[in-house]
Order: sequence, then C-alpha cells, then structure tokens
Amino acid sequence: MFQSIKKWILGLTPPQALALSYLGLSLIGTLLLKLPGASHQPVSWMQALFTAVSASTVTGLVVVDTGTYFTLFGHWILLILMQCGGLGLMTFGIIVIHLTRGQLALKHRAALRETFNHTGQGDVRRIMLWAIGFTAIMELLGTVFLALQWVPEMGWGKGLFYSFFHTLAAFNNAGFALAADSLTTYADNPLVNSVISLLFISGGIGFVVIADIIDNKRFRHFALHTKLMLVGTLVINLVAMTVILVLEYGNPATLAALPDWGAKLWTSWFQAVTPRSAGFNTLDTGALFPSTAFFIMGLMFIGGGSGSTAGGIKLSTFIVVLLATWAFLRGQERPVVFGRGIQLDIIRKSLAIIVISLLCVSTGIFLLTVTEGGNFLDVAFEAVSAAGTVGLSRGITADLSVAGQIIIIVLMLIGRVGPLTIAFTLAHTRGESIQYPAGQMNIG
Repeated sequence: MFQSIKKWILGLTPPQALALSYLGLSLIGTLLLKLPGASHQPVSWMQALFTAVSASTVTGLVVVDTGTYFTLFGHWILLILMQCGGLGLMTFGIIVIHLTRGQLALKHRAALRETFNHTGQGDVRRIMLWAIGFTAIMELLGTVFLALQWVPEMGWGKGLFYSFFHTLAAFNNAGFALAADSLTTYADNPLVNSVISLLFISGGIGFVVIADIIDNKRFRHFALHTKLMLVGTLVINLVAMTVILVLEYGNPATLAALPDWGAKLWTSWFQAVTPRSAGFNTLDTGALFPSTAFFIMGLMFIGGGSGSTAGGIKLSTFIVVLLATWAFLRGQERPVVFGRGIQLDIIRKSLAIIVISLLCVSTGIFLLTVTEGGNFLDVAFEAVSAAGTVGLSRGITADLSVAGQIIIIVLMLIGRVGPLTIAFTLAHTRGESIQYPAGQMNIG
C-alpha cells in the first residue's frame, strides 16, 4: 500500500501537486487550530477550517476576531500557515529535496516554476533562493520599523510580536490583523501606512521581478515582464488613489471625516494599494460608496504580480490583454511594447485565465446570492475578495451561513492555486491527430 501511495504521489503533475499541497496545508492548519491551547474558547470545525484556509491561501477573511479569539499559540499557527502559503508550500518541499539530494530534478524544477508562475527556462533555484532571502530581509526590516510605532505603545513583548505579526501578514499579502478594525486607528499615521504598503507591494510584485532588479540594476536592462510590472504597478496605484480620493471625498463616513489633506491622501493611497491582494484597511470598507466598492472589486480581480504572494488574475495578465486589444484596434498582428513583441501563446493564456476567473467568480456570486440573499453588492464584493485572496469585506463574513462559508473556502483555494492551474489539473492533454479545416464564425 505504501508503494502504491508513493507511486501515486510521484506521478502527480506539478499543478496537481501544488493544489494538493495547499489543501493539505489547510487541513493540517484546521487540526492545529482545534487544539485546546489555540483559542480562548472552543472553536467549531467550520471556524477552524475557514480560518486555516484563509491563512494558508493568504486571504485574510475571518469569521472570528483574530486578536481576541485565538491565543498566542493560535497566532503562531496562523503565522506559520501564512508564511507557508505565501512563499508556496512547494518551495519548502523543494528546499528539502535540494538539501537531501544536492540537486533539483526536472520534475522538481517544473514544480517550482508552477509555484512562482515562471515560464522561462532560467535558473529557478536561484529565483527560489532570492525569494527566501528577500523575504527574510523584508520581514526583518518591517518588524524593526513597525516596532518604532508599537513598542512605545504596547511595551517590548507585545509591541515586537504585534510588529512581527503584521509584517509577516503584510509581506505575504494575507490581511490578518490583531485589531478588530484592522488598521483604521492608524489611518493618518505615515510610518504604519508607508511600511505596511511597502511590504505588501514588494511581496506582491513577484519574486522574478525582484531577482531581475537585483541582477541588472538599470531599467533598460530589465526583462520585458519586469518593465511591465514596474510601470503597471506605478500607474495603477496612482490612478486608483486618484479615483478613490475623488469618489470618497464627500463621504462623511470615510474621507470627509478626516481632519486634513494629509490624512485624506494617506488613506486614499492605502485603500488604492491594499485591494490588490493585501486585505488590510484603514477605512470602514462597508461605509464606502457603491461606486467605490465596485471600483475596488476591479482592483481585487486584477491582483498583484505573477509568482508573488498576491492573488487575482495578476497585473501582467491584465496588461497583456489590454495591449493585445489595443494592437487589434490598430490592425497590428501582435502587440509590441518596449521594443519587444508579445507571443501569441501568452495572449491565449492570459485570455484563458481571465475567462476561467470570471466563470469562477460569477459562479461564486450566484451561489452566494442563493444561500445568503441580502445586499447584492456586499455578496459580490465578498466573492471577488475571496477569489482574489484579498481579505477585504463589507462586514458580512461572520454572518455567512455554513453553505456560504464553504463557497468562500472553495473560492479562496481556487484563487490561491490559480484557475488555470486547476484547469490544467482537471484536463487531459491530447494531441490532435487530425487537422480540421477552419470554419467561419461571426462575432461581435
């Protein structure tokens, strides 16, 4: 029996292994959170499962208050789940393989490429090492800088742990906070806003991009993907900040209640960058105007960078489809940007990711409207947040029915593993032995 199980495990494709690793991590986390010492009061199986999946998929949606419900031991369990889920459980497995065997086989390199969503043929082991080193440095620096704020407030013990917990959650784009109102107390605090946003932007831009920046230093030497991610991140963040500032400026429950322009700008900035998978908030998300909430849903759907701790369809996917559409409107055969053309198979993959993601989100919204009813915007916002592994909510998570929680759990797992990976896992690749003549189709 053991040999059969071993043969089955070794026969898994990289997408299948990646999906099962996150499922296994979530189940282990569920069992750990059920331990008596993990919470101040008994936790139901559904509460433990939901929290474990949310931490493993680095989402941040919660059905119980993280800070008061779980003990210090429970918080450490969540930290481990977030770290494993953020870097990718497959990364840790391949580290063990490398240490025991001294080299990476082709199958393990493929698994690592699947974890980082890296389609190139470069040295993925080097990218893995850069990812681990960069993570350690950023989490150390984040803890030190946040401690400047929270150690004077809370004392050394609580202040350091508070800083470390939020640093790790921010860098892994997890969105878990120890306060019930997330970071709303620090809405106009420059230190907390700048450090937390820098952490989840650096964690969500992609480890391939980080490695390229460290290797090549200058923008003109960067790979096309790195250039698109850097420019795209800057543009989308500034545009989102401006849109949110304009939409919410007159809202008495959000920006209008803040004392000065400095507070308004900081808060607009944070709400602009956090939907791309971070999940923290410095405003009451439920008090946002419907137009702002709908705009943020679009940001959550786009997400962060490929091969990062962020979710969503990925910014690079969104940019590729925009460029392909613009090229089509101009009558070009394929899009060209920064002096480089984008391959047709990349465009096809981008379209597939968007279509599959839309189907998953739409199905989730439909099922939630059946099981939960209530305000459609709140339900749709929750589904997009779960599928994008963001963690923002308009305040309905704790009130979801068991069926609703199961739907959100499935969406979180799909969002973390990736719709295209799941499609590859379920599909059976077959070669086309017969070539068929092209047929005429009318579209548009």
